[in-house]
Amino acid sequence: MTSSSSSNDLDGLLASIRACRICREHPVYGKPLSHETRPVLQVSKAARICIASQAPGTRVHKTGRPFDDPSGVRLRNWLGIDESVFYDSSKFAIIPMGFCFPGLRSDGSDYPPRRECAETWRAKLFAHLPNVKLYLIIGGYAQRWHLGQVAARQGVNRTVQQWREVYDADPFVRRFPLPHPSWHNNKWLARNTWFETNLLPALRADVRRVLDSEVIC
Repeated sequence: MTSSSSSNDLDGLLASIRACRICREHPVYGKPLSHETRPVLQVSKAARICIASQAPGTRVHKTGRPFDDPSGVRLRNWLGIDESVFYDSSKFAIIPMGFCFPGLRSDGSDYPPRRECAETWRAKLFAHLPNVKLYLIIGGYAQRWHLGQVAARQGVNRTVQQWREVYDADPFVRRFPLPHPSWHNNKWLARNTWFETNLLPALRADVRRVLDSEVIC
């Protein structure tokens, strides 16, 4: 397959994703989505870093821009980059487990990402990302999908604590498990000072290394 035809295939896939209404019109798991769909993602064949996240929140649902909220501000600080780099799709792919805002529970918290989304689209998308050399895997849902049952059994806290083992597991495609950058995790960050002193410097250095590397399309 030529580069041009591959790009056309990706464009067609992204068009299908952005038109997707499965969770609203043909749900497989649970009730239909109670609001209009608005898939939010950022993908390019040239992307070298992939942020695998959870699902859009209310603000991102309104703007249609991934991590366009306080969590995104914190995440960009963790990575040591500004918005111009973060929103450059030739550098960063942003692929949540669920592309649409899943809605709010009665207590005001978000529902989990819709399972239909990952089952329908994720494997197809990653087949079009040959240049990704670094995965930033945020939260339990993404960690279970990318890291398997071990991450599912031990949970986010233990998985992030073992970030060096996860990172060293594959020298060709590196992975950083991360907590969600939500302000709800302030207490966790305050208790786990090693995250800022040990993990973040390594993360920022690797982000810079990958961004400075040559893209092979």
